Amino acid sequence: MDPGPTSRSVLFGFLLLLSLILHVSGNFVFPVSHKFQGRRGQWSLSELKAHDARRHGRNLLSAVDLELGGNGHPSETGLYFAKLGIGSPSKDYYVQVDTGSDILWVNCIECANCPKKSDIGVKLTLYDPKDSSTSQSITCDQDFCTSQYDGQLPGCKPELLCQYNVVYGDGSSTAGYFVKDLIEFDKVSGSHQTSVTNGSIVFGCGAKQSGQLGKSSEALDGILGFGQAKSSMISQLAAAGKVKKQFAHCLDNVNGGGIFAIGEVVETKLKLNMTPLVAKSAHYNVVMKDIEVGGDFVDLPSDTFDSGDKAGTIIDSGTTLAYLPQVVLEPVMKMILSKQPNLKLHTVEDQFTCFQYSENVDDGFPVVKFHFNNSVSLSVYPHEYLFQLKEYVWCSGWQSSGMKTKDGSSMTLLGDLVLSNKLVVYDLENQSIGWIDYNCSSSIKVKDDSSGAIYYVDAHNISSASGLLIGRRLLTFLLFVICMLLQISI
Repeated sequence: MDPGPTSRSVLFGFLLLLSLILHVSGNFVFPVSHKFQGRRGQWSLSELKAHDARRHGRNLLSAVDLELGGNGHPSETGLYFAKLGIGSPSKDYYVQVDTGSDILWVNCIECANCPKKSDIGVKLTLYDPKDSSTSQSITCDQDFCTSQYDGQLPGCKPELLCQYNVVYGDGSSTAGYFVKDLIEFDKVSGSHQTSVTNGSIVFGCGAKQSGQLGKSSEALDGILGFGQAKSSMISQLAAAGKVKKQFAHCLDNVNGGGIFAIGEVVETKLKLNMTPLVAKSAHYNVVMKDIEVGGDFVDLPSDTFDSGDKAGTIIDSGTTLAYLPQVVLEPVMKMILSKQPNLKLHTVEDQFTCFQYSENVDDGFPVVKFHFNNSVSLSVYPHEYLFQLKEYVWCSGWQSSGMKTKDGSSMTLLGDLVLSNKLVVYDLENQSIGWIDYNCSSSIKVKDDSSGAIYYVDAHNISSASGLLIGRRLLTFLLFVICMLLQISI
C-alpha cells in the first residue's frame, strides 16, 4: 500500500532529524573515554599516583603522524595513548605514549594476567607472532639482545629467545621476549594528508603482567617508549634512515587527544625557547635554575637543583602529575595558598591537598613559572596544576617526589600536569628540548626532508573519531531498516 504524500513527508522529516541528531552525537555525545568511565566519584586518586610510581621505576627521511587519544587531566583519563598497526596483516594496538621509558611492548597471546577489557574505552588485542607473516624471533645471540645486556647472557644458545623483564616502582612488572615485525605508520604526505608506510621494529612481546598492568581501569595493549636508548622505536627508525631523531607532542587536556609527530617541527618561537638536555642521562633531564610563583621567586637553597651526573629535572609524558622535592614543594604550596588565606584545606587519601572553591581558579591563584638553562621558562596556570575532584572541590596536582637518585639528591619530575596544552619538541640530534604554549586542538607544521616542503599535521582524538564512526554506522543501519519497511509497505 502506498503510504501517501503526507506519510512520506513525515518519514523523510524524521530521517532528516535523525541524521542531524546522530551527526551531533558523533562530535559531542561520544566524549574521550577514560579509565574511570562509569565509576565517577568512585575512582581512587591513589591509582594515579601508583601509575606514576610505575613510570618512575622504569629501569628516506619523512615525518610521521601518530594518532593520539586520552586526556592528561587527573580526574579524567590520566594518560595519553597512540594507535599503532602491527604485523601482516596489520592489526590495531593502543599503547601509552611514554617519554620516560625506552622499549615498545604489547601484550601477547600467551600472556598471563593480561586485562581482557579496558575502562578507557578501546578494544584490546593480543599480539600473536604466528598470525603475522612478517614476525621474526629475536634470539639471545643476536646483536639486539647482546647490546641490551652488554654482552651475551650466560647459557645462551642460538635457539633461545631474547627475554625482557621490567619491574616498576609500585611492584608491577612486565616480562616476555623480543620479536621483530612491521609497524605501520601514517607518513605525512601533504598538508592534512597522510599515507601508510611501515618499518621493521624490535619490540617486547608481553607474556606476563602483574600489579596495575593487569587491571582494566587503565588497561591498554602496551607502552610505546620514546626514550633515547638504541632499543626505542624512534632510535631504531632513525638508525634505519627512515626518520630524523626528532619528535614533538602537544597534549590536549581540554578536548582530549592532541598531536604527536616524528620529524622536524617548524616553529620560529621554539628556536628561542630550547634548553640543553643533561648529558648521558637515562631520561630527558634538564637543568632547572629557579621557580617563580605569582611573580615572586621561591627562596631555595642554592644547591636544590644541582644536576649532578644523573639528576636534574625529568620531563616525562608517561607521568600524570608533577613531583617536587619536599624542600621545594612546601614553599611553593605556601606561596600558592597565600593568595587565598581563608581556604579550608583537607587531605584526600592521605596525600592530595584539596579545598572548596566556587570561583574561577585562574583569577584566584598564581601562575607557577619554572626557569631553566638558556633563559628558558615554562609557565603552569592554575587550571592546569589544580584539578576538579567534583563540583566546587579542587585538588593540587603538585606532589612530593618521595624519591632519591643514586647520589642522594631529590628528584624533580614534570608530567602531563605541566606538559599539557604546550607544544613540546625533543631534538635528540642536537640534544635539546623546548616548548611553547599552544592550542593542541589545532595543527603544527613539519618539514619533509626529502622534498623540503612544509606540511600541516592535525590534532587527533581517537575516542571521538570512534564515536563519530559508530554514529555514522548506526545512521546507515537505521536508514536501511526504514527503507526495508517502506518496501514492505509499498
